[in-house]
Amino acid sequence: MSYFRWDGEDLILDCHLQPKASRDEFAGLHGERLKIRLTAPPVEGKANAHLLAFLGMAFGVAKSQVRLESGELNRQKRVRILSPKQLPDLPGLTIRSP
Repeated sequence: MSYFRWDGEDLILDCHLQPKASRDEFAGLHGERLKIRLTAPPVEGKANAHLLAFLGMAFGVAKSQVRLESGELNRQKRVRILSPKQLPDLPGLTIRSP
């Protein structure tokens, strides 16, 4: 199993979030999930909103094109990125083969 999968043109990511980090960054893998460190605190949805904006920037889409599918109140999250325009340099992540 991988931390990502393609669903048509959309990319689904399984993430492990570390809020209140010193900087925003992809931090490798945490088990079978992509570890993401964010500076936002885990209160009142701030970390979730920051995650969507961070992923939007990394994948070249507006934050409105990044959807939290599960894990709203958990560190383990599933995110859908609608038709990503670019792919950051992440382990194993490649463009979907036809």
